[in-house]
Amino acid sequence: MELQKELIEKILSGDKRAVSRAITLIENNTPAKPVLLKLLYAHTGKAYRIGITGPPGAGKSTLTDCLIKHLNTAGYKTGVIAVDPTSPFTGGALLGDRVRMSESGLLKDVFIRSMATRGSLGGLSKNVIDACNVLDAAGKDFILIETVGVGQSELDIAQTADTTVVVLVPEAGDSIQAMKAGLMEIADVFALNKSDRAGADEIASGIRNMLHLKKAAEHHRNIDVIKTIASRDTGVKELFAEILGHKSHLEKTGMFDRKRKEHLMREITETVNGNLQKNFWDDVKIQLLNNSIESIYAKTTDPYTFAEELVKSISSKIN
Repeated sequence: MELQKELIEKILSGDKRAVSRAITLIENNTPAKPVLLKLLYAHTGKAYRIGITGPPGAGKSTLTDCLIKHLNTAGYKTGVIAVDPTSPFTGGALLGDRVRMSESGLLKDVFIRSMATRGSLGGLSKNVIDACNVLDAAGKDFILIETVGVGQSELDIAQTADTTVVVLVPEAGDSIQAMKAGLMEIADVFALNKSDRAGADEIASGIRNMLHLKKAAEHHRNIDVIKTIASRDTGVKELFAEILGHKSHLEKTGMFDRKRKEHLMREITETVNGNLQKNFWDDVKIQLLNNSIESIYAKTTDPYTFAEELVKSISSKIN
């Protein structure tokens, strides 16, 4: 208990080693994890969370690196969670993003951590949200969450971040089609990176036209397309200004609190579902499933009836 108290105090003081240790405890799902998160919760809620997503190769990591430096120059304390694909051998993050941000990680008041997806279907694991809470409690002003940009990670990031930046590139001719599949719905800001390449103006105009037609009535705000060249640090200042504009809009309209409450409800739901799943499959039920799989496969019974009976056995014990 004394060790936990000491760790909490160090996290609240912004100690990098303590923050790193806490995130490791969270990633490994140790018994200390729930205790740690409970003790830190009262100290969270101040950091503004920026999600950065988009297709692979769009330059998200370089853009994130530039944003880190701008935030640091402006005097903000910044935390970064780079969500990498899981290594098939170690189960850990491949660390690609962290290598690209190695210089930024040495800056004062900057903390960068790569985290593995660890099989999360959306590409954004529950542990990422918990890690953000640790960084929040550690006194970070802004937390950048960069996703792997595959699967449903775009939707996941929108349900976690306060502002979602969708990064596109001119070559992605099918990017307009991709937006119809969901990117249009979740973007608060569009960054057209590598905009020195051919076709950038046409893509930017196409996105703006679609945004004008679909004006995101629920936001009552025009979503802009910021042209950037992250490798030259071009347009990043304007991108940050647009992010701050969205932040101001959320706060003035009361949408900030509404979004935070929606995110909190989702977090609680996922925590409950995770605990139920973890506690449900004990040795008895796993053995019962193994014993029944042959009859289910032979169509003697069906998987739906079997699942219903398992759930009923739990419900009868609760009642």
